[in-house]
Parts: sequence; structure tokens; C-alpha cells
Amino acid sequence: MLYNLTQLLQNVLDQIGLYSLIQVVYQLEFRAVGAVLLSFFLVMVFARPVIRWLARQKVGDSPEFYNERVNELMKSRAGTPTMGGVLICGSILLTVFLLADILYNRYVHLAIVTLLWLAILGGIDDWLKLTSARRKPGSREGLYAWEKLLFQLGLGVMIGLFLYMHAGTVDAHVLNLPFQRTYVPTQSVETLIQPPLLSPGVIVLGMLGFVIIAAMLLAGTSNAVNLTDGMDGLATGTLLVASLAMMILTYISGNSSVAYYLLVPSVPGTGELMVVAGAMAGACLGFLWFNCSPASVFMGDTGSLPMGGLLAYIAIAIRQEVLLVIIGGVFFIEMFSVMIQVSYFKYTSGKRIFRMSPIHHHFHLGGWSEHQVVARFWLVAIVLAMIALVSLKLR
Repeated sequence: MLYNLTQLLQNVLDQIGLYSLIQVVYQLEFRAVGAVLLSFFLVMVFARPVIRWLARQKVGDSPEFYNERVNELMKSRAGTPTMGGVLICGSILLTVFLLADILYNRYVHLAIVTLLWLAILGGIDDWLKLTSARRKPGSREGLYAWEKLLFQLGLGVMIGLFLYMHAGTVDAHVLNLPFQRTYVPTQSVETLIQPPLLSPGVIVLGMLGFVIIAAMLLAGTSNAVNLTDGMDGLATGTLLVASLAMMILTYISGNSSVAYYLLVPSVPGTGELMVVAGAMAGACLGFLWFNCSPASVFMGDTGSLPMGGLLAYIAIAIRQEVLLVIIGGVFFIEMFSVMIQVSYFKYTSGKRIFRMSPIHHHFHLGGWSEHQVVARFWLVAIVLAMIALVSLKLR
């Protein structure tokens, strides 16, 4: 909004001598860093009132696991206010409205749709689960898994179709693979009159392939983050690392000179998503203050589903789906540990590979303290993000 207001009032501000002072708002990097700070500030200001309100609504989480040892280890979590995702999503939404190009940039519009769609979906699921005890007997305890998956895939299909049909260049249809050059190298990207040619062998997706990848990645990442949110600060800290990495990737995608230099897809307009990623990082940083052990609040599905979905959407828009799998490796390891455990349990009629899934419980039962599990998973997330970013140069 501030960005758009300065555009609309440019002549007026110039006449009174203020335009030169506030034209810094046009600088994407300034707005992205500002998004981190503003989103962090909003969470810090509104956290305690929101936590008190959630406590009054009696929406505290009391998880029950099939493993009694885990129940004993996690009993301190009982009654902690959940649905803290309203704080995260609200801060991101307000920050994006203030600092991003919300009038003309379609990528920002889709980010807002993704955030609201999945926040509402997660909020309904949380509310049904957390209020079932005080509703009439037999009331539903959350949405069914197939219902959530249906809405996640539906959003993914819509996002995929819109991005494919409204892509400005063929570059926005490329499947970017690690170590593969998107463009034919040129001597100097600064003197280019037109975009460089696509490299031979680069994969340009058709509509069906594009939409399938978009739907699967969005639903998968959203659920993967949700599964990771099982210990104080685990998902929040990992999301912080992933969001910061996405800030860098969105800057590269939106800056054609840098993208051509690194030989990765350049998608005009996606630079504005740097503000969205910055807002995500700031919200996670602020939320971590209250979510670290011992947690005062949990994000719940209200936070985990939209945060995972936003990460996936940004990766799809900037054509970095594969790098997201590396950056969000912790999330996908958690998700695959559940899939492997469930499949093996059914195939062997009761045997398990892990002590418990998701895999953070496996290490917890193996003797690691909750602090050790969380800190080590954060370290893994940082290393994976660094590997993903370094791979941009290895082409």
C-alpha cells in the first residue's frame, strides 16, 4: 500500500519536496528488509493479547500419542494455546498490504489467496479439533484427511493453471534442475538487448505437467510443515531458515541480470515475492520468541498449512521447485518418515522401522532431549539451505 501510494501521489509529493525522501520505498531490497522488521514487530506487539484471547477460548492442545513414553515426554504441552497461526498469518497479511505492490502484481495477489485459503482451511480444522470436547457427543474432531487434501490440491491446480496461462515468457514454464543451465551462456549480461536463448535439453513443461507439479508440491509442502510442527520451535525455526533462503531466490528470479548471470530462470514480476518471503521470515522470528521451549503458543494447522503452502507457491512461481525440496529437506524427511512408517506397518502387519514417526519423535525416544532434536534439526535446515544456494553457481 505504501508502495502504491507513493506511485499515485508522486507528483504531489514531488511538489512539496517529500518525494526524494521517501522514494526509497521503490527499492525492493529496502521493502523486503522492512517486511522482515515490520512483521517481527507486529507479532511482538500482538502476541500476548492474542495468546490471552486463545487461552480464554480454551483452544489449548492436548495431544495423545500411541506411544506412552512420548505422552510422558510431551505432557508439559497439554493446555498450551493453539491456533497461533492467526498471529503469523495476520502479521504477514498486514505487512504485505503495506509494503508490497498489491494493486498491480499478480504474484502478490496469488500469495494472498494462498495464505487466506490455507489459513481458513487450517483454522476450521483446528477449531473442530480443539472444541470437540465442549460440543455435543459425536461431534467431528477436525477435518478428514481427504477433505484437507482435496482443498490443498484444488488450490494447487488453480495456482498452477493461473501461473501457466499468465506467464509472460516461456522461461516461466521451465523445470529448473540442479546443475542444469537454463540459458546459453553469454559474454556480458549487462549488454544484452534481448533475453539469452534457452539451453538445449532444458525441460519446458506443458500445461498438464506444470499443474500436476504445482498441485503436488503445494499439497505436499503444506502437509510436510504440518507434520514437522510437533516440538517447541521446530517448525517455526525451520520455516525461518527456508523463508530467508526464499528471499534470496526471489530476488534472483526477479532480477534478470542476476538470473542470466547465474543461468537460472528469470520470471519478471516475481521480485515482489521477496517482500512476501521477508514477511514470512519476520513473522517466524517473532513467533519463535513465544514458541521456543517452553512454548507459550503453538501455530497449529492455522499456521503450518498456509506457511508450507506459501513456500511451495513461491517456489512454483520462481521455477525453483527442486531447490525447495532441498531447502525444506527437514520438512520432507519428516513427511516421508510418516509415509514409510505407515506403509511398512501395513505391509508387515504391525512392524515399525522407526520408534515413532514423524522422525523427530524417533530421536526423542532414542535419548535426545527436545532441545537437542530441535537445535540439530535447525542446523540441518541451515546446511541444506546453504547447499541449495551454493548449487546456483554450480552449472
